[in-house]
Amino acid sequence: MARVCSIFSQLLQLFSRTEFENAVRQHQAERHARGFTCWGQFIAMLFCQLGRAHSLNEITQGLAASEGKLKHLGVASAPKRSTLAYANQHRPWELFQTVFEQLLGRCQQLAAEGKRKFRFKNKLVSLDATVIDLCLTLYDWAQFRRAKGAIKLHLLLDHDGYLPSFACLTEGKMHEIRIARQMKFAPGTIVVFDRAYVDYDWFEALNQQGVFWVTRMKDNANYVVVEQRPRPASGRIRSDQVICLVQQARQQKELFLRRIVFWDEKQQRELVFLTNHLKFAASTIAAIYRERWQIELFFKALKQSCKIKSFVGTSPNAVKTQVWTALIAMLILRYLQLKARFGWALANLVALLRQQLFVHRDLWQWLDEPFQPPPPPPHQQMSLAIA
Repeated sequence: MARVCSIFSQLLQLFSRTEFENAVRQHQAERHARGFTCWGQFIAMLFCQLGRAHSLNEITQGLAASEGKLKHLGVASAPKRSTLAYANQHRPWELFQTVFEQLLGRCQQLAAEGKRKFRFKNKLVSLDATVIDLCLTLYDWAQFRRAKGAIKLHLLLDHDGYLPSFACLTEGKMHEIRIARQMKFAPGTIVVFDRAYVDYDWFEALNQQGVFWVTRMKDNANYVVVEQRPRPASGRIRSDQVICLVQQARQQKELFLRRIVFWDEKQQRELVFLTNHLKFAASTIAAIYRERWQIELFFKALKQSCKIKSFVGTSPNAVKTQVWTALIAMLILRYLQLKARFGWALANLVALLRQQLFVHRDLWQWLDEPFQPPPPPPHQQMSLAIA
């Protein structure tokens, strides 16, 4: 039997050390380093996410308890608490954003080989944001409400593999549409978002870019019906219309869009969808908007599976560093799910992986057969062969 390193070490092999060191030089992250490398900081913060360490002490002591196995990870010893705290506070968080983008490329290549839910070839993405609550007493820089602090994570979810393809951290007061206006999409992309992103000027900009979008219509929208389309035989589509949406602004602008009324049998209510795509069937538009729920599930999994509700540092740089390492951990988990032949639920994978981090066992064999015992050591194999 070939000897293997720990599962944690095999996970770190997903990251190219050459690319990582290039990113370190790009951001000058080790400009004032005194022996503690950025790779060691990355290992410590990734252990915080995958090992569910709740404090700096748990991170450093957890790594120190596995002192003999740290050489497999590329570090000589566990960092001190003050050393890790200083690194999180002063080393640029943009380094981990670059590492996230490097791993994202590998995940997207793997996701492209899988099956797609829809038959159309357009890229489907969901856009949304979530608020991460902070204690205003400790995080006085994150003013959100009168007695509440928060930051906001803006995310773009790629439905090919359900991967976070774009993320942006802002103050909690930042409105979603301000970040959305700065995004650029490839022509033909289908973007799904909720009513928080309803902005007629942005709709017009997306139309000019050749980008399709699907959202829900606001109740107070001012429109005129231009064309009444035939309804399908299914009773769930109540109406399919082409409307002229008039923007109430200084300059009157007309937008010709598609309005679809869908009956939700589960919740017993009507849902009114708005889109600029005129060719898809009305049921397909409804199914596309239903897929938007995947980004809500991603936010839920991120907050439940990674350490993102509480932080091991109080500075803005430390908070952003921890959030980006949480997103990297989510990419690792999605990569393992895509790679494994076993049908892993994310919660089970996180729980079992946490227990197996420093176990010396083949990672990919364990992913495919997690409940099978590992093969016996070489000397036992020889004894069995002689017997």
